[in-house]
Amino acid sequence: MMGYYKMIWQVLFSLSLVSLGSCAQGFLARPTLRDASRPDPGGLRATRSYRTCYITQKIDHFGFSEDRTFKQRYLVVDRHWNEDTGSVLFYTGNEGDITWFANNTGFMWNIAEELNAILVFAEHRYYGESLPFGNKTFSDVKYLNYLTSEQALADFAVLIQHLKNTVPGILNTPVIAIGGSYGGMLAAWLRMKYPNIVIGALAASAPIWQFENLVPCGTFYRIVTEDFRKSGDCCSQSIRNSWAAINRLASSKEGLKWLSSAFHLCSPLKTLEDAAVFKAWLSETWVNLAMVDYPYKADFLEPLPAWPIEVACKYLKYSKLPDKLLLQNIFQAVNIYYNYTGSTSCFNLSQTATKSLGLQGWSYQACTEMVMPLCSDGISDMFEPQKWDLHAYSEECFNTWGVKPRALWIPTLYGGKNISAHSNIIFSNGGLDPWSGGGVTHNITDTLVAVVIPEGAHHLDLRSNSPFDPSSVLQARLLEVHYMKLWIQQYRANKGPK
Repeated sequence: MMGYYKMIWQVLFSLSLVSLGSCAQGFLARPTLRDASRPDPGGLRATRSYRTCYITQKIDHFGFSEDRTFKQRYLVVDRHWNEDTGSVLFYTGNEGDITWFANNTGFMWNIAEELNAILVFAEHRYYGESLPFGNKTFSDVKYLNYLTSEQALADFAVLIQHLKNTVPGILNTPVIAIGGSYGGMLAAWLRMKYPNIVIGALAASAPIWQFENLVPCGTFYRIVTEDFRKSGDCCSQSIRNSWAAINRLASSKEGLKWLSSAFHLCSPLKTLEDAAVFKAWLSETWVNLAMVDYPYKADFLEPLPAWPIEVACKYLKYSKLPDKLLLQNIFQAVNIYYNYTGSTSCFNLSQTATKSLGLQGWSYQACTEMVMPLCSDGISDMFEPQKWDLHAYSEECFNTWGVKPRALWIPTLYGGKNISAHSNIIFSNGGLDPWSGGGVTHNITDTLVAVVIPEGAHHLDLRSNSPFDPSSVLQARLLEVHYMKLWIQQYRANKGPK
């Protein structure tokens, strides 16, 4: 089960082409038939064009003996740019292909005209096409030494300075960092570490406090459980009861065979170790449903209906059932997540989310600095009891990557909960999002503000406007734009970042 905690996160110019570096025209993915029923005001998805650009970055920004470089990819949109009144909205890329995050961050596209903004989506090193050592990048752990949040932030800072120094009219333009999830953490940290480069940041669903000794390790799973509890009278209890049912069946070969057949698994379960992997797969399914419990059809991780937890819970109305009948209902609920389109013939336990996420890179980061303690007790949550064991986690990381995590490094580096000296950061969190437990949900100062969205799942506020958006997310977006305009106004009044 300990490996589950590492994969949970695997659960973001019409000017001179020469001045932008190496750029090419491109288009974000157009809607497919399965997207046709999803609301898309103004046809934004179909008209989102961008230029793909590259900048040469140092592999190591902090040493002086390493002189190798790599190409970092970024996307640029300048349709609404105004040199006199404009801004730069800079997306701090997450753990995956940057085009995927650009395609799922409609909020930036929605507000670009209002802020006369250039949009820049920067890819995180070691993800997508931005591989420091090309095809060799993940062939040996020695090539991963430069995969850190610090190096990624330095890439972003260098890229922004490059744009300011090479693109006509941008030198004195205010830059606002925007990101969601890990990208939201990076947006906040970019403002903290480089306040001379970005005037403010929107950190959506950014669990900057989900680290050792900052929040209780059980908060995450309690929020997931509450999402399911509110969506059906016996929903969370059915899931809680399912673990014992699985354990009883997994104790025999016949039971393992039945589980494999009942859940349509591509590879049959043969051992208790296989059963443990199966339970981890189920756990991540419930977590992912909580993260993407959006009020409309969406395909952020998998194609899903509106309010997918409510749909799944329709199959979990009775918690006190014989083992096989209970688990048949569990299968129907799981089927909502993995097979809503009806096109999947069998389930692969090694795949729980989109292939656009860079799982290798994140596994390494989770074993070095991004160590986020998670635990469950089976009483206040619906999961099997699992203590947080840093020693066991560390040993698994060493066996996998040959490295041991520095659990306290991120709080040391970025200030933990003592961040009141910083300014101009919006921390937005959805009440349905389990990562909100590690996020900033109360104002720290007048300029470090929290925006809580009760009906919001994982960075719902960064998605495109929809007629089905709850009022709380509409209000959140208005407030976020209000603060951005205020920062821009203050910047221009003072003629520089503060």
